[in-house]
Parts: sequence; structure tokens; C-alpha cells
Amino acid sequence: MDNLVSVTPPEAGIARITIDRPDKRNALSIRVRDLMSDALDSLAADEEVSVVVVDSTGPVFCAGFDLQEFEDESVQDELWKSSDRWHEALRSHPNPLVASIQGPAHAGGFDLATMCDLRIAARGSTFKRPELTWGIGIYSIIADLAGGAVARELSMTQRELSAEDAQGMRLVNRVVESDELADATMELAQSVASCDRGALRHAKAMAIERAKKQPGGEWGW
Repeated sequence: MDNLVSVTPPEAGIARITIDRPDKRNALSIRVRDLMSDALDSLAADEEVSVVVVDSTGPVFCAGFDLQEFEDESVQDELWKSSDRWHEALRSHPNPLVASIQGPAHAGGFDLATMCDLRIAARGSTFKRPELTWGIGIYSIIADLAGGAVARELSMTQRELSAEDAQGMRLVNRVVESDELADATMELAQSVASCDRGALRHAKAMAIERAKKQPGGEWGW
């Protein structure tokens, strides 16, 4: 079970968290979220870490929350506690987070990507919020990254974005060919890790503070 998420210890300041549930499209079950939160907490306290890459295995970056768990009444309290902790662990992590995205990043996978600080996507990746048919999406993240006009559109439609669309909206920093993603991700992470760690943490703290001032406040939706 714990193999659902792997953590690569820091090397030259770069650590990695990998979701490894390709048979379920890397869906974010309670266990996956808790393992990610544990990893983020541990890496936050590791003085050897300057940047954390977040990626996944298989052709899908992340299909979102595991919807089967929403049908199980016995896990509802655990589900929402896990969700709250996961969102807080990502949004408040003191190190820069770099999302390496291949394939669909939908629903909670879209949120995972945008809760990271930098995003690099393989051509052919897509971004969508299908949960808007039955629930709400996070507005403040998109407003912080791309402004209110984009946030309104993506919070009120189910428009599917290509990697190029997302880049045009400043939701993705760079688009590369699929076979270039691993190297391009490492190049970006190395560029971040080459900066002074104290300066990186200061910049991240400022980014967190500003994001909390978006509509909703204190990580409002």
C-alpha cells in the first residue's frame, strides 16, 4: 500500500514525490493523499531540500480524487480530513514545488498541478474540471496564478485546456515533447536549486502570503 507514493531523497537539493497508481489513473485516494502529506511534511523539515518535484507514473498525471470513496459512507470524515490536510500541506509547503505533468490533469489533478509553484507539461497533456457537474472547484488558486478573468472562466465552465492553452493562460511555464519531459523537469529543478535556499524560502513565503489574500482569504475556495 505504501508503494502508492514514493519519495526520492534530496540530491543536490532536489527531492521528488511520485504518485504510483497508474492502474487507477493516479487517482487521489485517502491513502495517497495521506502519504503525500506525510512526505511533504518530512521534506519541509529536511534542510538538504531546496526544491521538490511532484510527478506520477504512467500516461495520466492525475485523474483527481478517487470517486469510489465518496460512495462509502463509512469513510466520509476521514475523506474530508485527508483532503483538508493534503491541500494545506501542498499550499503551505515552504520549498518550491515543480509539477511534471504528462497526460490528463483533471479535477483534483488540476488542483495538484496548480498548487505547485512551477509547472512543466508534456505536449498532449490536458487540464479540466469535470467536478463542476456536481461540486465546486478551487477559485483562489487560478485567480492567484492567472487572474480573475481566467479563474471565472475555469470555475464556471468545464473547458478542457491543452498544454498550449494552459501555457497561454500562464498556468503552465513550459511545454515540451513527451520524451523531453524528464530532462526538462530536471533542468528546471536544477535552475531553482541553484538559488540560495534562504532566498527560495523567502520567495515562497511571500507567494503563500499573497495567495491567501485572494478572494476567499486564508485558502478560501
